[in-house]
Amino acid sequence: MSELPPNDSDSFEEIVAAETDRDPDLAVIEAGSRTLRTQGGPPQADVPARPEDPEVDKALREVEAELATRWGETKLEPSVSRIAALMDVLGEPQRSYPSIHITGTNGKTSTARMIEALLGAFELRTGRYTSPHVQSITERISLDGAPVAAERFVETYRDIEPYVEMVDSRQEYRLSFFEVLTGMAYAAFADAPVDVAVVEVGMGGSWDATNVIDGSVAVVTPIDLDHTDRLGTTPAEIATEKAGIVKRDATVIMAQQPVDAAQVLLRKAVEVDATVAREGLEFGVVARQVAVGGQLVTLRGLGGEYPEVYLPLHGAHQAHNAAVALAAVEAFFGVGSQHAQPLDIDTVRKAFAAVASPGRLEVVRRSPTVVLDAAHNPAGARAAAEAVGEAFQFSRLIGVVGASGDKNVRGLLEAFEPVFAEVVVTQNSSHRAMDADELAAVAVEVFGEDRVQVEPRLPDALEAAITLAEEEGEFAGGGVLVTGSVITVGEARLLLGRG
Repeated sequence: MSELPPNDSDSFEEIVAAETDRDPDLAVIEAGSRTLRTQGGPPQADVPARPEDPEVDKALREVEAELATRWGETKLEPSVSRIAALMDVLGEPQRSYPSIHITGTNGKTSTARMIEALLGAFELRTGRYTSPHVQSITERISLDGAPVAAERFVETYRDIEPYVEMVDSRQEYRLSFFEVLTGMAYAAFADAPVDVAVVEVGMGGSWDATNVIDGSVAVVTPIDLDHTDRLGTTPAEIATEKAGIVKRDATVIMAQQPVDAAQVLLRKAVEVDATVAREGLEFGVVARQVAVGGQLVTLRGLGGEYPEVYLPLHGAHQAHNAAVALAAVEAFFGVGSQHAQPLDIDTVRKAFAAVASPGRLEVVRRSPTVVLDAAHNPAGARAAAEAVGEAFQFSRLIGVVGASGDKNVRGLLEAFEPVFAEVVVTQNSSHRAMDADELAAVAVEVFGEDRVQVEPRLPDALEAAITLAEEEGEFAGGGVLVTGSVITVGEARLLLGRG
């Protein structure tokens, strides 16, 4: 176990000092908001494979085909009117349990999984709704830390199907793919029933289909530029949409943000009389050390310090996600607002040690090592590039990149350029995938022609990258990082025998 550079293990007091030296406008906003301070000091299931039972598999494929006839997740009519109508005819299932609602640009799914693990460790029955999926659509709806079985997924769809058709007949537009899945999740959670739902937004916040819940805790992971055609072109504009999940009297757990995004979020908190806890002030990462298979972190929570917590995930960004998740669960249990008692440290350690986040710097093969990471925007790529350099001692890293055409592909490639010796560009099977030749043209501008190889088929790209990583001599410590899209990572995961 090796120490990180000193700036990564600053004391919490130094973090606070740095965070308070910032835009003076924030001080004015914060003066009008309440901030949350204390007054004193289950294992994740793997990604499911296709059902082994042919009849169940057939039924699941039929549901997938029916869902595919609806608007996809990239075609939106910004409104919650359709999902609200569905909730109405279903009897408002989302009102039958408390919720923790998560928005942000990067880190939402990993943070949701950590929150779920913590709540489960404290013996609460959880429902988790996240998107997109890595391999199986059933991953999106989880109960007690595991994706629902295919049979239950099909049953839930068939149960709400008549109500979906009823709403379709009364609306200008049919319910979308994501809206139907959201309805399924909320219905499944009510039917279970769950003690608490952990819900990740699909996009934005205000008009996202998930936003028919009133989360008692609203979590905002780091905001950066993504989906700029729909959410806005600045962090402040994007934060305006994401702030829509902050409801009256809620507690807002806010990761470190750009100043203009923080201003927007804090103003919203003032408007709805929400309580705010900010990373770097009320909670944060005190110290972290690289450890085998992950890292050892000390977290400052709302209830005090939680030392020597093992997190089996790589990268500073995951340590920050862990701090956010811990604060969210503390807030859910009333730490800082109703009492000052911290959570049981042994339970917290047990929960974090069991966390998994498929497709997030996930090692799926050795000799050579192949790592998957679902980074699909520049901020995510920068975090992944930094983390892979910290966690792995590759002498030569080969990238396999398949991206979506609606993303900032140049920014993504530029983030990886310092760490990739060579890059193999490819494309996944999605209709949104950028053509491999188009991606190659951008890659050549970033990497130079000698460092770019084009393999339109993902199996060929993986084989080419593994061959390059296996070259002898000084490059014996080669590795492969597959990235650029959740879909690319999911398909690579299947090809490499995981699921």
